[in-house]
Amino acid sequence: MRRTIWLASSLVFCLFVSIAPAVRADELKIGFVSTERIMRESVAAKAAEARLTQEFAKRDKELQDLGAKLKATADKLDKDSPILSEADRARQQRDLQEMDREFQRRRREFQEDLNQRKNEELQSLLERAQKIVRQIAEQEKYDVILQDAVYVGPRADVTDKVLKTLDGTK
Repeated sequence: MRRTIWLASSLVFCLFVSIAPAVRADELKIGFVSTERIMRESVAAKAAEARLTQEFAKRDKELQDLGAKLKATADKLDKDSPILSEADRARQQRDLQEMDREFQRRRREFQEDLNQRKNEELQSLLERAQKIVRQIAEQEKYDVILQDAVYVGPRADVTDKVLKTLDGTK
């Protein structure tokens, strides 16, 4: 984290040093956009989250049902264990272990698929937001628009403009 901040501040410093001779400080127009706010507040991000929830709802329900069945089977085995023969207890334990392995495998696959789809949706949203940031930068003649900063005054923050444009386009 410190290295990232140091690199970002070094980049900004180098940028200022390289353009300082050509542009006076009072002529330099700098903006800021919060990608975190875009991901949290935009209608597009909320719609993507709703799509993902709907897309994965059936599999999530199946996993919950399988987990409940696994727990019920484990509870039944614990309860019946003292009265079962050794062979029956061993067989039911193997069945329970197999059921648990299947549950873990399916849960892992579910999580991997969900993460992949989230990343795809996130990437798509970020690409759209970056295009809008470039448009705003060109239209309003910004010299630099940053994504990470320690402090940003409200005058330099263009996040609301990006959100408004992003939510207004499909």
